[in-house]
Amino acid sequence: MTNCRAIRGATTVESNTAEDILEATEELLRTLIAINDLDPDSIVSFFFTTTSDLNATFPAVAARNMGLDQIPLMCAHEMNVPGALDHVVRVMMHVNTTKTAAEMQHAYLRRARERRPEWGREPVPAHA
Repeated sequence: MTNCRAIRGATTVESNTAEDILEATEELLRTLIAINDLDPDSIVSFFFTTTSDLNATFPAVAARNMGLDQIPLMCAHEMNVPGALDHVVRVMMHVNTTKTAAEMQHAYLRRARERRPEWGREPVPAHA
């Protein structure tokens, strides 16, 4: 039976530039898709958030640039919590799958691994 499952991911960027945001977001999406062995047709939606210090571009542009432009995409800012990690891009990806929730592989890259070390990953290379 197919269910809709959520996959979480987060990464950080060096600076508030479109190039840095898009590079980090693409790296994160590429990693999530690879480690979950996803067919793009199984992806239902992406919900991206950024910390309030990132506004140079929408992280959703990275998904569009990867050819995922038929999937609903939404972006928002995270709550501005004192002491929270800065320069963070987060995503919640919804997928249709026969896998259980426990089989979903989440990925926290770069400095975001500090927040969820159990989901810390090395990024999947661009041509993996």
